[in-house]
Amino acid sequence: MDIFSKRDGPRPQDVRAKRLISENSHVISKLADQISGGGYTAMQQAKANAREKPQPAGLIIHDLGSSNSSVDLKPYVKISLNNRVVLACMNSGKQIQLLGEIRGNFAGKHFLLATAARNFYSPVDGEMLEALLHLDGVELTREFDDKALAEAIETSLGLQ
Repeated sequence: MDIFSKRDGPRPQDVRAKRLISENSHVISKLADQISGGGYTAMQQAKANAREKPQPAGLIIHDLGSSNSSVDLKPYVKISLNNRVVLACMNSGKQIQLLGEIRGNFAGKHFLLATAARNFYSPVDGEMLEALLHLDGVELTREFDDKALAEAIETSLGLQ
């Protein structure tokens, strides 16, 4: 019968193995580099670099939360692939105002102005609403297509 009892601390053979490895670590790393062609040291350096926190020195940091007042606004009307009609800035590429959407199907499409009555998140109001009200519900045809709508909106807003 064998009796195994749990004792405190590591086993003596584990202590000897750890001491042997730590005393010969330089030889072990030299052999690992020789076998891997220098890959072992490169891997160890990569691990050490990954543990370091990135330093902001020399990096370009863009704060997307704040508005950049140094950019001059050059608004234009953009119709996106998902049929959203927006007023965007040509210099910064940011959306200034949602103007509306083009809705419909293959049978016919029409422009709907973004108003509070239609529950748009950021409705058009004030002078801009008055300037674009005559284009609300206009049907898009072969003669009056997306580009013509964008030009009509720019003309109505006085952007041209």
